[in-house]
Amino acid sequence: MSDHDYSQTPRRKRVNLTVREDVMKEAKELGLNASKAAEAGIKAAVREEKGRRWLAENREAIAAHNRRIEREGVLLPPAWLDEI
Repeated sequence: MSDHDYSQTPRRKRVNLTVREDVMKEAKELGLNASKAAEAGIKAAVREEKGRRWLAENREAIAAHNRRIEREGVLLPPAWLDEI
């Protein structure tokens, strides 16, 4: 889980970014908020990297779990199997 407190509005941090001119020109022409778009892109990159790291850190446990499932089957079969 995340350690963020979502009950309050997050503080903003002023940063300098370097962005390709053609990308900024098109964003401006479309009336996009560059700060919000950059934040959304950074959030997506953070989420993706966290997922990649979690998978790398848990690779052995996941492989062991999958081997057990192949060997012994699932502990509780899904309810939808009863409907077949």
